[in-house]
Amino acid sequence: MRIGLLTDGAHLGAPCGARRWYDRLVQGLPGHEFTEFALPAPPAARPTDPSYADGARRTGPVPGPAARRPDGRGRTPDRAARRRFARHFADLAAALTAQPVRTATQADRFAAGLHGLADLARDHADLPALLRSEAALRLLERACRAPGALPAAHAAQVPDLLAVTTHLDEALRPLSLDWYGDGVPGLDTVDLCHATAAGPAALAGLLAKRFFGTPLLVAEDGPGLRAHYLDRATTPLNAPARALLAAFQRALAAETYARATLITPGTAHARRWQERCGAAPQRLRTVHPGVPAGPFLRAPDAMADDATTLVWAGPVEPAKDLAGLLRAFAHVRTAVPDATLRIVGGPGDAPDAAAYLAHCRALADRLFRGAPGPVRFEEPAAPGATAVADAYATAAVVVLSGVDEGFPHTLVEAMFSGRATVSTDAGAVCEVIGGTGLVVPAGDPRALADACLALLTDPARRARLGAAARARALELFTVDRHLAAFRGIYLELLAHAHPDPAPGTPHPFARPAETHLPGRRGAAVPRTPPADRTPSWAAPGPRRRPAATRGEAR
Repeated sequence: MRIGLLTDGAHLGAPCGARRWYDRLVQGLPGHEFTEFALPAPPAARPTDPSYADGARRTGPVPGPAARRPDGRGRTPDRAARRRFARHFADLAAALTAQPVRTATQADRFAAGLHGLADLARDHADLPALLRSEAALRLLERACRAPGALPAAHAAQVPDLLAVTTHLDEALRPLSLDWYGDGVPGLDTVDLCHATAAGPAALAGLLAKRFFGTPLLVAEDGPGLRAHYLDRATTPLNAPARALLAAFQRALAAETYARATLITPGTAHARRWQERCGAAPQRLRTVHPGVPAGPFLRAPDAMADDATTLVWAGPVEPAKDLAGLLRAFAHVRTAVPDATLRIVGGPGDAPDAAAYLAHCRALADRLFRGAPGPVRFEEPAAPGATAVADAYATAAVVVLSGVDEGFPHTLVEAMFSGRATVSTDAGAVCEVIGGTGLVVPAGDPRALADACLALLTDPARRARLGAAARARALELFTVDRHLAAFRGIYLELLAHAHPDPAPGTPHPFARPAETHLPGRRGAAVPRTPPADRTPSWAAPGPRRRPAATRGEAR
C-alpha cells in the first residue's frame, strides 16, 4: 500500500528523537510504501542540508514534493484569474470575519472559497502573489467592515490586515505546491493520505480526496487547534489579527474534520476538542500513542522499603511547574528529612525555558540551604531514554507536576519502569494513569506533597501501584499496539475506498475472492436434477406425516 504522510515540515533537520512517530510508522510497517509530503518551513528555520529543497527533504525511502517551477511560482495571473481569485477570496474572508455561529452556510462559504483557490492554483496561477496583493488586502478589509462581522475584525487596522494576509499566504502555500506528479511521486500515486494534524498539513489530503477520491486519515495525538491558540497567545500580534487567524484555523480544522474519512485522536481529551470542532463521533477512533518500553522494563520491580528518592524527568519549561514541585518538596522534607529530589532534563522548546530553569535553580538554593542540597538538577549529556530510565530505577516515587500536559510520555515511561506515580490532573493524565497512581489538582503544592508522603511512608502500597502501572502500560501504550492499530486502519480504509482507477491500473479489492477452488472438489453443483433421475419429492412410497403444530391435536 502506498501511503502519503502529510507533515508540517517542522521536524525536517530535527534530531531523531523529535521524529519518533515518523520513524515508528516507516520502520514498523515495512509492508507499506511511505511517501512524505512536508510543507515548506520558513527560510530561517530551513536546515542547511543538501537533501533539503523546496520545503521537503528526501530521507531514505521517503521523497517529498517538487516545486511547480524551479522558482516555486506559477504563471503570472491574468485578468480572468484575478476575477476568480477575488470571488473565492471574498468567500473565504467573509467566512472568517462572520460571527462564530457555526452555521452550515458559513462552513459552506469557507469550503467554497478554499476549494476555489485550490482550483485556481491547479490551473497554474501564482496564488502566493495574489494572496500578497493589494486586492487581497482590500477584500479582507471590506469583509471586516461588513455588517455582522466580528467586533475584533471591526477594529482591524492596516498593519493587522497585512499580518493576516501574510499568515494566510503561509498557511495556504500547500495549494500552490505540485502535489500531482509530473514525473515525481505525487498525490495521484498514493492509496491513502495520512495527515498528522487538521491544519495546513491536511490541505494536501483535502486536495487528494477531492481530485482523486483518496481516503484521508487525520491522526492527532493532541488537539491541534488548542496548540494553535496557545502559540498565538504568545505572538506579538494585536487582538484583531489573532482573532482572524484563530477563526481561520477553526474553520480549516472544521473543514478537515468534515471531509476526513477517519480521525484518530491520541487521547479522549483530544477527541472532545475534535467533537467541539464539528467532527462526527462515528468517524472518531481513539488510538493512544505508542511509547518505546526499551530500557524502562529493566528497572527492578520496586525499591527498598526505606527508599526516599523522588524523581521528576522531562523538558524544563514553565508549563511543567517545577517551581510548584520544589515548594511541595519543601513540605516533604519537613516530614521526611532524608528525602531527596532528582530533576532530570534540560531546557525545553519554550522561548523562556532557559530562564525558567535558572529561576528554579535559584528557588532551590533559597528553599534548601547548604551543600550538598537535597535537590539535584541533572541534564543528560546526550538525549535519549537511557539516562531517564536509570533515574527511574533509583526512584521510590516518580512525580509529574505539569499544569498543561498533552499526552504524558514521561508518565508512561515511569509506568513501564514499575514505579508508583504522583501526577497533577492536567491533559490526559487521568486517562493514562487509570487507577494505578495518585492524581492531585494542578497548581496545589500542598496536595502534591501530601500524595508523595502517602506513598513514601507506605512501601507495600508503592509496590502494588507500581506493578499495576507496569501492567497497564504494557497493555495499552506499547509501540506494537500502536502499529497494529494503524496497520488495521490502513487496510480498513483501503478496503472501503472505491475510487475510479485509471484504465489498465490494478486496483486492490476490485475483484472478489473466488467462491470455489479449481479442480474436482471445486466443481460447481448443478442446480437442476438430471433428466434420468426422479426428484425425491416425486418418488413413490410412503409419505411422512408432517409434525403437528402448536395447538393441534395429535
